[in-house]
Amino acid sequence: MSHYSPLSCLARSLPHHPPLFPGRPPLVTFLIALWAGLPHFLLCGHRLTRPQRSAIILKIRSLQLRAKAREYSGGAIGLRVSILASGSSGNITLLETERTRLLVDAGLGKRETLARLAAVEKTVERLDGILITHEHTDHCNGLPQMLGLWKAPLYVTEPTLDAMQCILPETFGKRLRGVETIHAGQHFAVGDIDVHAFAIPHDAADPIAFTFRTNGAKLAIVTDLGYMPALAKVHLRGADCLVLESNHDLDMLKVGPYPWVVKQRILSRTGHLSNHAVSEYLSDPDGFDAMARYLVLAHLSEENNNPFTAEISAQEALSRRPAECAFRGELLVASQHVPLQPLEL
Repeated sequence: MSHYSPLSCLARSLPHHPPLFPGRPPLVTFLIALWAGLPHFLLCGHRLTRPQRSAIILKIRSLQLRAKAREYSGGAIGLRVSILASGSSGNITLLETERTRLLVDAGLGKRETLARLAAVEKTVERLDGILITHEHTDHCNGLPQMLGLWKAPLYVTEPTLDAMQCILPETFGKRLRGVETIHAGQHFAVGDIDVHAFAIPHDAADPIAFTFRTNGAKLAIVTDLGYMPALAKVHLRGADCLVLESNHDLDMLKVGPYPWVVKQRILSRTGHLSNHAVSEYLSDPDGFDAMARYLVLAHLSEENNNPFTAEISAQEALSRRPAECAFRGELLVASQHVPLQPLEL
């Protein structure tokens, strides 16, 4: 007697007829077929578990990402940015050139990291470095596993390293193969990527953000900061891709479930950027230069924000810019649960 998994049952339930809509993208045809096959799938006796539902969602997302990537195919990699997760439950971003691969933060465990990489069709055989912005667990909780998996050198400030040694398990120290101590204001190179670390205001031992330059492209990643210092605005200028925190909606935070002491921390000058603070920055031509091809809102709170609210706030701010310095790039929102499509710079 044959036994089929829920995924194989779903695959067998999909219609196998010629496409009803010639000329439609393969993704659209697949989704139509998926929808047509779902009723039979639901009748085949399987009750999907949460991991199985997640596997189906990730597979569909992977097809979406593959279709999007075709738009950028045909040339060598300048800089590819894959935001695998962004939020208060875990942050991790993969940067790639033809020669170099870097991880920025390591907030997910091994299994989930590999699942996110599979969703964007990446198999990473080696890493040239792991960069950590600060010691909060949503940025470093998976670091011991990442070091065990890839044995890559760690780039971190000394105060952050000391703080991580106090909060991470003993396996962290045992798996360290090499530590490159860095500091705010430092420029350094990892492979063919030039990195600049700069200080940001956050309630951590020595928090930093990064800009990356390679092959004529510039990426800036800045999350976990209570306000936008003038010097940070300078570092973000000229970025082809800007990944910027838009953590919370002020009204949602004020009436939300967090204890008042936590709300005060988030609202402080060493807390997190609100949608309002981001909108003030984005609407100001003297702050945001609007040169980015991609503007990615990141590190959204699941309790005190939502993607629609953050995106509408940013769109409204961008609409207030003068016509001569309008933002003509693409506005995206990074997710805690699903990787963003790889961005090619």
